[in-house]
Amino acid sequence: MERAGPGGAPTRRSLPSGAPPAQEAGRTPGRAAPRPSPPPTAQRGRTAMTPKPPGPDGGWGWVVAAAAFAVNGLSYGLLRSLGLALPDLAEHFDRSTQDTAWVSALALAVQQAASPVGSALSTRWGARPVVMVGGVLTSLGFVFSAFARSLLHLYLGLGVLAGSGWALVFAPALGTLSRYFSRRRVLAVGLALTGNGASSLLLAPTLQLLLDTFGWRGALLLLGAVTLHLAPCGALLRPLELPGDPPAPPRGPLAALGLDLFARRAFLVFALGTALVGGGYFVPYVHLAPHALDGGLGGYGAALVVTAAALGDAGARLLSGWLADRGWVPLSRLLAVFGALTGLGLLAVGLVPLVRSREGCGGPLLAAAGVYGLSAGSYAPLVFGVLPGLVGVGGVVQATGLVMMLMSLGGLLGPPLSGFLREETGDFTASFLTCGSFILSGSFIYMGLPGALPSCRPASRPATPPPERGELLPAPQVALLSPGGPQSTLDTAC
Repeated sequence: MERAGPGGAPTRRSLPSGAPPAQEAGRTPGRAAPRPSPPPTAQRGRTAMTPKPPGPDGGWGWVVAAAAFAVNGLSYGLLRSLGLALPDLAEHFDRSTQDTAWVSALALAVQQAASPVGSALSTRWGARPVVMVGGVLTSLGFVFSAFARSLLHLYLGLGVLAGSGWALVFAPALGTLSRYFSRRRVLAVGLALTGNGASSLLLAPTLQLLLDTFGWRGALLLLGAVTLHLAPCGALLRPLELPGDPPAPPRGPLAALGLDLFARRAFLVFALGTALVGGGYFVPYVHLAPHALDGGLGGYGAALVVTAAALGDAGARLLSGWLADRGWVPLSRLLAVFGALTGLGLLAVGLVPLVRSREGCGGPLLAAAGVYGLSAGSYAPLVFGVLPGLVGVGGVVQATGLVMMLMSLGGLLGPPLSGFLREETGDFTASFLTCGSFILSGSFIYMGLPGALPSCRPASRPATPPPERGELLPAPQVALLSPGGPQSTLDTAC
């Protein structure tokens, strides 16, 4: 508001302290009216579609963790137990172990190779509809395979159709979970990945019972009904806006798939190591049960071996997530250590003496399977927990899809190679030794990641990274990627 000052010149009257500008605009003639607020219904609609962050490490994030738990159990947990059906398939179609191994290997390879497509679709349309469609495709793949008349039908049903459905559910679910957590991110990821071991614990004896009662066709038909529950799990994945999100979805196929992430040196090292680890990591998913059957343990003895690995796997994922979130050891160093232990555990599975008695419980193999489960379970949450520190929270969904694709390169090679070695040597000893060597090689490459090796430089607390870059650990010992390149600042000392 203006009033006459000395000499007739108008002067501006100051408003009382704390008065909003809108009040001045309302009292001053000729000023523009304030912008009207949107109607309450529009505000509620926008909030429902894109809710604001509920605060760090809590809220709806635990519901997303439960949904990711179920998604992991109905994908990798089911794949791990599916090896119990391979002997029945080989006997029914009169084919070799190597031929039937391609059923699980193809499903695993398609699921992982097509994961970047699931990530790209999730980035464009959101995780919720993509995961729901993936659940329907997975269920249809099992139902189609229940009526298979040849191995080709199983390759198409379980390998291509169910594998494509799994590709649409895992990466979007896990990527969405990583966006809901910061301080407890690795623990939340470990909790979700525990669904793998918990599902194996339940499905291994259940699938053997279904095979004995209904045959492999009835078992696959019932599994089709079980995997349909992936659709309601996808409905629980509410979208979440974060400060580092791009203003618009990426344009072009390369940007949508996240292939530009390979330009970062740290992610490239991580990708090479992960591809080698994938060459052996999934062999027990397919051939641990047949390895126990070769030892004369019988169907339920083999299921007990798979259960032992699942128990160790489930417990270790939670413990590994808790340990990683403490910040005592850099994530990249834990990744290399537990990866090496996984390779050694796989070597132990191949070297233990086989028990040639159907009444025996296979004590040595049972113990080796438990050790492998502990080490493999400790490794799993670290693979995905380290991604936000390498690519930032904004790119974690795309990076998760790329990691799955990289592991598919090894997953497609490992089980058929294991089956070939079994045909040539008469048992799975050479198979597990070879695949364990792949994992050890990948773990050695992980040592090139920032923070994987101790440094003798004086300890210094790094600056807090911007939210769009992510953080390896919210703790003193952390390796940070600088915005200008892959150089790291490591807070550690010899």
